[in-house]
Amino acid sequence: MLLFAGTPFAMNRIMIIRIIALLAIVLIFWLGTRKMKIVPGRFQSLVEMGLDFVRVNIAEDLLGKKDGRRFLPILTTMFFMILFFNLTGIIPVLNIAGTSVIGVPIVLAAVSYICFIYAGVRKHPAAFFRNALFPPGVPWFLYIIVAPIELVSTFILRPITLTLRLLMNMVVGHLLLVLFFSATSFFLFTAGGWWSLLSIGSLAFGFVFTLFEILVAVLQAYVFALLTGVYIQLALADEH
Repeated sequence: MLLFAGTPFAMNRIMIIRIIALLAIVLIFWLGTRKMKIVPGRFQSLVEMGLDFVRVNIAEDLLGKKDGRRFLPILTTMFFMILFFNLTGIIPVLNIAGTSVIGVPIVLAAVSYICFIYAGVRKHPAAFFRNALFPPGVPWFLYIIVAPIELVSTFILRPITLTLRLLMNMVVGHLLLVLFFSATSFFLFTAGGWWSLLSIGSLAFGFVFTLFEILVAVLQAYVFALLTGVYIQLALADEH
């Protein structure tokens, strides 16, 4: 523990990084929206572009304007929280993604799952679970097979796959960066001699994978918010 050791508020390195990322989110959106103008400046335009991206490409595209506005706050929060937490993995000194320890992915997957259940029960209070487990139009004798499959795939595997997809992508990316930059340090400062030439290659690969990790950070934020929107859309579908 780095801060408040021995107290209920003890924080390790990963928790401090998450708090830094959270403060960065609050600061950026506060600065971008505190003096809104009809003709926005560059920073306000950048913030509005980010918000519009989630609104148009995830919320309204999947759920329509009415339901999209209902679930827009949670989808926007998920997208930017995951994005900023992911990006801490490539920032010098921090060097680890806030989502690369399972706690945050589990919480986000649980929130996604709760939104899915809430949307379905709110829209179809009497039929949601029945139609999810016993899809209409299936011969009755096949429900012996279909119902367990639907139970596992819809109500068990979804939160698990959301958690593991986010967690493993960020862990693997972190390990690759550690590997390449550790190899660079080894070849340059420990091995010495002709081995130092290999540090050029490992450093180049490290730089390339850093750029790739930025892409992965953005994609994982988009995919997580998108899948949450898809699950909500399925819960709201008329067949339920």
